[in-house]
Amino acid sequence: MTDAVGSIDMPDADDEAPESKKKTRKGGKRGKKGPLGRLALFYRQIVAELRKVVWPTRSQLTTYTSVVIVFVVVMIGLVTVLDMGFARVVKYVFG
Repeated sequence: MTDAVGSIDMPDADDEAPESKKKTRKGGKRGKKGPLGRLALFYRQIVAELRKVVWPTRSQLTTYTSVVIVFVVVMIGLVTVLDMGFARVVKYVFG
């Protein structure tokens, strides 16, 4: 029986690199800092990401909030109507 092309049992010669070419990574910036340095870096990255956020204006926030509240009220009404309907069907079927 022959091996399938691309079998993981027999890796290609191109995939195997000599030991001298392999480089081990030592961690970059994070490898040289202690726990407090890594914590400070994490905090700086959080602040940098929060500065990229596009915050909504007050009118947008009011609009989004009202849309969510209306949607929730409609869904509550729908579930209530369905629940009452199923309750009547169950009461009719089982007495």
